[in-house]
Amino acid sequence: MKKDFYLMRYALIIRRLEKSPATYKQLKNYLLNSFEFQDAGIKEYSIRTLQRDLLEIDKLFGLTVSNRRNGDNCYYIESRPEMEIDEYNQKLLETYQMGNALNVSHSHSDAIFFDNRKPGGLNHIYNLFFAIRNLRISKFHYYNYQTRKITPRKVHPLALKESRDRWYLIAVDRKDKKLKSFGLDRISNLSVTEAMYVNEYDYNFREYFKNAFGVMKLEDQSPEKIVIECSRQQGEYIMGFPLHHSQKVVGKIDKNIVFEFFLHPTYDFLQEILSYGKEVKVLEPQSLINEIKVHLMESMKNYF
Repeated sequence: MKKDFYLMRYALIIRRLEKSPATYKQLKNYLLNSFEFQDAGIKEYSIRTLQRDLLEIDKLFGLTVSNRRNGDNCYYIESRPEMEIDEYNQKLLETYQMGNALNVSHSHSDAIFFDNRKPGGLNHIYNLFFAIRNLRISKFHYYNYQTRKITPRKVHPLALKESRDRWYLIAVDRKDKKLKSFGLDRISNLSVTEAMYVNEYDYNFREYFKNAFGVMKLEDQSPEKIVIECSRQQGEYIMGFPLHHSQKVVGKIDKNIVFEFFLHPTYDFLQEILSYGKEVKVLEPQSLINEIKVHLMESMKNYF
């Protein structure tokens, strides 16, 4: 069996067991009949491989699979991590699944097409991840779009965050001891030093970004209820790919769909709303409505 196929196996096993308990034979048939296994040309799956896979699934994703319930010899998901971690693991699995599917189908470049626009700075991710895990002080040069200047930075790297297809480093700047976000595409001359910093920070980033849209300075404003009205067609797109986990449908106006969110009304969110043009209208809060009016008026000046 191909060694680089293990992540796909884990994803398929979890997908099958989330439907219902299954015997080894049922799991084996499910895997061998999957399109993923067929594309990879895999025609066998032993009980020993299953047992190894279940141990790795437990270690990687904190998801315990057992086969001792009522003596029926069926494998089933016995326990899983807390909800937030489980959601993270699910996204990780989906990423693995797509990545492995593309590796299997690498010869079918006429069937799968990628956007030519790629985020910058991805070459920094591994080094920064290493720095975060090992509490290493890091140095780099950073370009500021507003001042159009490049400045040297020395930081305590704490986390990496993806937002709207861009990656950001969340770190404490040693110059002023403030928590900041740095776009990886604007980082150059990165150096992970041998010096370690004392991890005296108690940031809970899951909680910190819980009501966030983007990575703007969240301390500047509090999260609040935001209500928008969308055309039926645009609303269905937003239901299919939610803007935020707090999103919920709260009603209809004529044929339009009304959504409610609870988040920080950041500039990133304002930009997202503006990108939908006439298809989306903000109903509340008034402060966001006023801000959008100002932006629209300024935009109009560009065409007169």
